[in-house]
Amino acid sequence: MQSISEAQYWVFTNIDPVIFSVGPLAVRWYGLMYLVAFVAAYLIAKARLARTSWSEEDLSDLLFWGFLGVILGGRLGYVFFYQFEYFLNDPLYLFKIWTGGMSFHGGLLGVITAIYLFARKKQVSFLTVGDFVAPLVPLGLGAGRIGNFINGELWGRTTDVPWAVIFASTDPESLPRHPSQLYQFALEGVVLFSLIWFFSRSPKPVGSVGGLFLVGYGIQRFVVEYFRQPDAHLGLNTLGLSQGQMLSIPMILLGVFVMVRAYSSGKQGG
Repeated sequence: MQSISEAQYWVFTNIDPVIFSVGPLAVRWYGLMYLVAFVAAYLIAKARLARTSWSEEDLSDLLFWGFLGVILGGRLGYVFFYQFEYFLNDPLYLFKIWTGGMSFHGGLLGVITAIYLFARKKQVSFLTVGDFVAPLVPLGLGAGRIGNFINGELWGRTTDVPWAVIFASTDPESLPRHPSQLYQFALEGVVLFSLIWFFSRSPKPVGSVGGLFLVGYGIQRFVVEYFRQPDAHLGLNTLGLSQGQMLSIPMILLGVFVMVRAYSSGKQGG
């Protein structure tokens, strides 16, 4: 007999994380989302390339370094921000990428490093490169959240809202929860991209576009964390905040600082 919870809410059954496989090669949904993110970034970058003096080869270098920064930074950030005790017990865990685990905030640090290296190579302003990269990121973030939803991971806190979802295959308690992955897809992906895209359509002070991304993502992530289930081994701190919220606070403050400085300098970008 169907339980009351199952009768009232959407029961999300397991979707095989592997789309198809050919011998030892397996194409996974989450990997496909990374491909979508890269393609979206490339198409948007191509549309914005005319605003710069960079060549197609420069763009390829920037995207390659940026993608590498996402992967390496995302993994390092996950291990050190969320699984540090596990790492201390098993240092090789850092390299066990097949077990899963990526952090946006770590990926952001990786991208910032890539931007710095590219800006140094091209001898251009770090903030100018940051302004170029900022609109490329949100749609990729949104694609990643769709991957999280398909995998039935990073679900939200328990709730009785009509649109609650029961992740029957991955939630041992099978409780109705906020589909926080979809909240993040809408906010980090659609809303943030729209905000930055329309803001950057006309020339803005150098650094303001990148600053807006930091503020916009930080605020939206801080809010969504109230609906997202905290990591079981971390929980909430004494202020009632999650690790994701604590990492978002300096991001917001840095973004505000960058925007204030950008408008104070008055230096116009492309």
